[in-house]
Amino acid sequence: CNEEHRFLVAEQLREISVTPGEIVLEPVARSTAPAAAVAALLAQQKDPKAMVLVLPSDHVITDALALNDALSCAREAAAKGYLVAFGMSATGPETGYGYIRRGQPLDSISDVHRIDRFVEKPSMEKARAMLAEGGYDWNSGMFLFSATAYLKELDTHKPEILQTCRRALETGAQELDFRRLGNKAFNGCPSESIDIAVMEKTDMAVVVPAQIGWNDIGSWSALWNIGDRDGDENLFVGDVVAENVSGSYLRSENRLLAAIGLENMVVVATDDAILVSPKDQAIDIKILLENLEKNQRPEYHTHPKVVRPWGWFQSIDTGAEFQVKRLCVNPGKRLSLQYHYKRTEHWIVVSGVARVTRDDEVFDLAANQSTSIGIKQKHRLENKGAEPLHIIEVQYGDYLGEDDIVRLGDDFERN
Repeated sequence: CNEEHRFLVAEQLREISVTPGEIVLEPVARSTAPAAAVAALLAQQKDPKAMVLVLPSDHVITDALALNDALSCAREAAAKGYLVAFGMSATGPETGYGYIRRGQPLDSISDVHRIDRFVEKPSMEKARAMLAEGGYDWNSGMFLFSATAYLKELDTHKPEILQTCRRALETGAQELDFRRLGNKAFNGCPSESIDIAVMEKTDMAVVVPAQIGWNDIGSWSALWNIGDRDGDENLFVGDVVAENVSGSYLRSENRLLAAIGLENMVVVATDDAILVSPKDQAIDIKILLENLEKNQRPEYHTHPKVVRPWGWFQSIDTGAEFQVKRLCVNPGKRLSLQYHYKRTEHWIVVSGVARVTRDDEVFDLAANQSTSIGIKQKHRLENKGAEPLHIIEVQYGDYLGEDDIVRLGDDFERN
């Protein structure tokens, strides 16, 4: 994952009781071919015969038994050195997916075909023609191969990717539960997908057609597709009131969302933005994101809720010389021992019990109690209880950036 998402990923793994073998941090995004190369190199170190299964994180698979069957079939092919893609049975002329055209079946393994060709996201006319012709599957972006086979093909077709990934691992560092890739090396790595870097070039590419209840939830309208809809084909999430609305996805994360007379629409209201789009155009949100990035809008880079290893904080209000945040400290966690040069802080406990360190003082605050932290005062906030601790923090000063933190001690080894 990107290094900015490391604590979010670690917390989600903790929530589902999964202990990862590795969490690898990329300093920049370089698409799937380098990511798979790093994974394959690490897997190969642990087991020379290791298999690597590549699964995009924004997909839904509802039929686990069918997935297991597809994996068993793919594993047999991968053990013979093939690089296996998973093709999803196309149920309609989708323009948002790439396609794989099945070639001749492998003689030695049933239900596995050589890949005749890859097709980039087509026009609607071309998508209909391919479905009418038959033999095409959606390209799921899921792959299975042995680490050795993938690295061999990558070295043949894109050796510069493999070389820079090796250097990134060699120049990286272990940091608590995370493995950081070397910044300079990985920044210099070409950004290419597995499809373009390897699968479209190798003669070892095969496809396993699969029906596993798959859906790419890369858009808000995709959530409508997989959700439980009401009698008017609506899916509402959060505090939503609607009249004369049909076929729509309405979602509110923090306030009342009221709608009248909508048909086949997506409306999503979050803490910092509202999206309104016809459902069939919701996938074009990437165009809006490019516009936000071009205009240097803070919404492109910063989410109002920021996950930290101790919990999270969320901005509530901000002004010229003040900022109000809500903090949640997880049970047994504590913030770093720190001080600030340019701001004071005022803490009000909403729920839970806070253990406060302020210079040489250590004291507890219960709900509806408060304290203040002065400029350059050493301080720490800790939750010794069994329930989450919620705090309202008011910062005041002429500079309120997160880089005005001098850490004197930190459980998570942050600078």
